[in-house]
Amino acid sequence: MLPFKTLIKIDRKSKLPVYQQIANGFIGLIREGVLKPGLPLPGSRVLADQLQLHRNTVVAAYAELTSQDWVVAVARKGVMVAANLPLIKPRSFKTTTSSYAQGPGFHFNTIPFPAMTSLQPLKAGQLVINDGFPDVRLAPLDAWGKECRSIIENPRQHKQLMYGEAQGSEKLRHEMIKYLTNTRGLDITIDNIMITRGAQMAIYTAAAMLIQKGDYIIVGSPNYIFANLCFEQLGARLLHVPVDGDGIDVAAIEQLCRTRKIRMLYVVPHHHHPTTVTLSSERRMKLLAVIRKYQLAVIEDDYDYDFHYSSAPILPLASADHGGNVIYIGSLTKSLGLSLRIGFMIAPVSFIAEAGRRRRLMDLRGDNLSEEGLAAMLANGIIERHLKKSKKIYRERRDLLCHLLEVKLGDLVQFTPPSGGMALWLQFTGNASLPAIAAKAATQGLLMSSGSNYHYIAKPQHAMRFGFASLNEKELTAVVTILTKIMKR
Repeated sequence: MLPFKTLIKIDRKSKLPVYQQIANGFIGLIREGVLKPGLPLPGSRVLADQLQLHRNTVVAAYAELTSQDWVVAVARKGVMVAANLPLIKPRSFKTTTSSYAQGPGFHFNTIPFPAMTSLQPLKAGQLVINDGFPDVRLAPLDAWGKECRSIIENPRQHKQLMYGEAQGSEKLRHEMIKYLTNTRGLDITIDNIMITRGAQMAIYTAAAMLIQKGDYIIVGSPNYIFANLCFEQLGARLLHVPVDGDGIDVAAIEQLCRTRKIRMLYVVPHHHHPTTVTLSSERRMKLLAVIRKYQLAVIEDDYDYDFHYSSAPILPLASADHGGNVIYIGSLTKSLGLSLRIGFMIAPVSFIAEAGRRRRLMDLRGDNLSEEGLAAMLANGIIERHLKKSKKIYRERRDLLCHLLEVKLGDLVQFTPPSGGMALWLQFTGNASLPAIAAKAATQGLLMSSGSNYHYIAKPQHAMRFGFASLNEKELTAVVTILTKIMKR
């Protein structure tokens, strides 16, 4: 008999169950050819004695190997290595070149897409000025892992992970109702909400249900570029309305509604993307009147409502009397900083039902494990505590950035400290072009936008979003120091 005590390594400190370690050890021995097909394996009692384990652990290991077809149990002979091992051996057709290097030989539809700055880090520790993302280092990963493990280890939850509604986890929707009622003043039921894979899916789904080719829709100028691209791809004709320090120009919106048949308005009332301004209370009241008067369909993108620093936030349009015309969209991705795509859409019941049917055409259901885990985190207050902690840290980082910019680059840049969100709209007033600054910064180890992401089919803004939330104090100081050297050289 082979010395399985030395061949099968067991790590008592590992989080991997011991039976799984045993099974993995046998699989490795079979792959390496140490254990040949048809070779009898020791009985569970014998192996348990060799490894000094309880027999049930060995029985569980053999059961795991049997379920994966590595071994077979034969009556009166015991367990032996399977004759037909579950190994996939690709066959070679000996082609001289890759088939995928040649094609395609067919036509496919394409969409216009502008060249955009990529801000993907090149290596660990790379300094990056992003668009305004949360700091993943603050993410409640331990709590997230604990909730997910609790769900996985509970046999009663297993079936719930296999099936689900297109509108998303029922538990998460119930918890989201409580959360949105308490934080945004929304009066909704479970039939008014659909969970999506990020806010972008919600934007596209809602727009696809509203827009027909040739429809006029109103957007801000400048505007969130991926919303514009989405609407254009669906065939809409975009009417651009100016955005100033008080938000989108509501008087201009009303004038367009008087003179043209407007199908939809897209608006970002809190921390507008990209300029970070917030729609004033006066304009909100006027806009609500316009929405009711013209029965105007509105997509309200409130992607980072949770982050306000200076004062109590103004409630979203969706919480006021809008006559059922506002489709409210938000995201938990920004709030948590986890690598999860979780967004939501709030709308009248009939609209959500149709959105669910359409969603099934591209995504049968959401990520049940992620959604159930988030539901638990909402229920036990983890998310609320995380947001409270994050807001304090992000506010301090915003204040530090504003101070550094004023002291070191005050004569070369202009900005207004944002009342919330995770980014600052930074305008460059010096002679050097933003693309040139970005190119020089890259040679100094700093990746930043060239500004091209913010002026699609428009005059360059010579401005960029400076995401401060994901940079700590040391990193913010280093970034501004690099910019100062470049711009004052």
